Amino acid sequence: MSVGSEVYTADGKLIGQYYKENRSPVELKNISPNLINALVATEDVRFYKHHGVDFYSFFTSMLSTAKGERRGGSTITQQLAKNLFETRKRKSQGIIKRIPVIRTIVYKCKEWLTAFKIEHVYNKQQILTLYFNTVPFGNNSFGIKTASLKYFNKTPDKVSPAEAALLIGMLKATSSYNPIKNPERALERRNTVLGQMQKYNYLTKTGYDTSARSPLKLDLSYVEEDSHGDSYIRRAVEKWLDKWCKENDYNLYEDGLKIYTTIDSRLQRYAEEAVAEKMKMLQKRFNNLWGNKNPWRDSKGVEIKDFLLKNEQRLPIYKLLDKKYKGDTTQIQQYFKTKKRMTVFTWKGEQDTTFSTIDSIRYYARILNTGMMTLEPSTGKIKVWIGGIDHRFFNYDHVNQARRQAGSTFKPFAYLTALDNGYTPCDKFTDKPVTIKYKDNGKDEVWQPNNADFNFSYREMSLRWAMGKSVNSITAQLTEKVGWDKIVEYAHKCGIESPLKSVPSVSLGSNDVSVYEMVRAYSTFLNKGEKLDPILVTKITDQQGNVLEEFKSKSERVISEETAWLMLYMFRGGMEEPGGTSQALWEYPGLWKKDNQIGGKTGTSSDYVDGWYMGITKNLVTGIWVGADDRSVHFTTSETGEGSHTALPIFGSFMEKVYADPKSGYTYGAFPKPWVKITKEYNCPSPRIVVDTTSTDSTSTPVDTTGVLPAPVTTTPENPENTPPGQ
Repeated sequence: MSVGSEVYTADGKLIGQYYKENRSPVELKNISPNLINALVATEDVRFYKHHGVDFYSFFTSMLSTAKGERRGGSTITQQLAKNLFETRKRKSQGIIKRIPVIRTIVYKCKEWLTAFKIEHVYNKQQILTLYFNTVPFGNNSFGIKTASLKYFNKTPDKVSPAEAALLIGMLKATSSYNPIKNPERALERRNTVLGQMQKYNYLTKTGYDTSARSPLKLDLSYVEEDSHGDSYIRRAVEKWLDKWCKENDYNLYEDGLKIYTTIDSRLQRYAEEAVAEKMKMLQKRFNNLWGNKNPWRDSKGVEIKDFLLKNEQRLPIYKLLDKKYKGDTTQIQQYFKTKKRMTVFTWKGEQDTTFSTIDSIRYYARILNTGMMTLEPSTGKIKVWIGGIDHRFFNYDHVNQARRQAGSTFKPFAYLTALDNGYTPCDKFTDKPVTIKYKDNGKDEVWQPNNADFNFSYREMSLRWAMGKSVNSITAQLTEKVGWDKIVEYAHKCGIESPLKSVPSVSLGSNDVSVYEMVRAYSTFLNKGEKLDPILVTKITDQQGNVLEEFKSKSERVISEETAWLMLYMFRGGMEEPGGTSQALWEYPGLWKKDNQIGGKTGTSSDYVDGWYMGITKNLVTGIWVGADDRSVHFTTSETGEGSHTALPIFGSFMEKVYADPKSGYTYGAFPKPWVKITKEYNCPSPRIVVDTTSTDSTSTPVDTTGVLPAPVTTTPENPENTPPGQ
């Protein structure tokens, strides 16, 4: 049998395995005679008469092939030998794999010899048992038990002649005769098998007629409960190694590899704890906000009436029902309204309940999710990967699969473009209304972005202050000065690979990007201006420990060391500048020992749909996104839904846990000192804002006094960034 592969953390902890997880063994007594009869009638009618190789069938198949009627001559025992030992795989063929005719003769001889040995050791019943437990049925189903459950939600002993014929018919070509993808071809093949069963007296004429007239009657409601250590990391590693496996002819599920990842088990655990702690609170806040009201709303706050229907129509089963009931919506809706037992995710643990499909859609649409990744830029190693709140219920990976509007976390690329093209952190702009005229696909457009509080202070501010306070109006002015095409160019330079629409609002995060891309791009600044190619796997060995491949991160210089250091200084502004949007981190005292420094950027998309936080320490970059999977479901106010209140707390809690563990390897400390001589002016303290609280006049004007702002200070709302043109 094939040997599965194992996945380890960087510190040697087993975190997952790859093996043919859907192979669920079953004894012959629990396999319906219909399946045995269908198999023998179709694949090896002389099965009970030969001793592993049927030379009569072999030579007749050769004659048929010569006449243009391609027909296989392998016995069930030969097929078992092929399934067990993969005699036709390139690695099993040695040097003769390059010689076409000889190659075929050799693997045929191997199969014959193995088949004779199998027949010598096992009786016919045992061979059938082995065969049914090893044969692949497509859709990652191995063995008859898994296949019958997957396609009919039945155990193998309950399978009818028609169902048995469908399953056995698939063995000829699991993809071509897949009843889900190719129902017409599967039906035709099923009836061919039924014809074979009648021909060899395993089925009466009446039985054949009844079975051949019956529809496919698939039941796809069965869900495999045992995930065998499945996780977001395990899936990410599989995807990361996909190209390597193809190029080197390895199979993760069969070749017994040992895969050593970059994941740090301590940091991963602290991140998972922080996510569970904060997401539980956020979900409670969200539920309290909406109560019994439906949260799916359009941009004007009006409930989307067909929300549930559209989600029904996206389900794979909808097309089958539509075909079954010939478009009768009443019957389709009756199916979706039927109650059934199911297990659902809750923050108190899995709970059994009775839900209809509509109940389930309504329930899960309200669940908030997250994606989080931590990278060590000096090595390019990914230390933390959290694709969501629970892989058992939410398979979609929010680190590299999901792409969401970046909001203000994208603003730094505008400031980067400015710093790399003549500007300094001390250059000043005035916080005032902005009108930008531009063309989009040949059409004249006007963009007038608002600040978060819909007010303009008319105060002159340095670029560092403006980025730290996340001022939309100044970011927009800067975008007009340096050019939005240029900002797109710099974002791509740093590692953003998603397509970016080049419009003025690009700098306010109107485009969709992934957490992975954002962490990679931000790491450029801590990596002295070199763009990283992050790695998730450091080494692969075989079962004996022989190293098959080692991986190292690649980097490429994309900005100067001076600009990279100045950007780190700019990021500190979120904590140090008046009204800096990262200052909620002062609520985490465990972060601020031994003169520690942290930089970062919050982000919130329009209507508080997406909350982001990008956090930078002296040796780590962490990106976090929080939101509902459906963009029409979201918070409604800055106090509840902006990134500083959703994603930032996860970062704060995570880093507190990391710093509290002396064995984590990550300690307090200041950002790196300049790597090169800094030629641009950057040390320009912003005026401290003091509000006269003795006055009862709510319109009292803040007073400016000179001096560096000590932490902490009052935070101002950060911006729902991608304000539509004309707003």
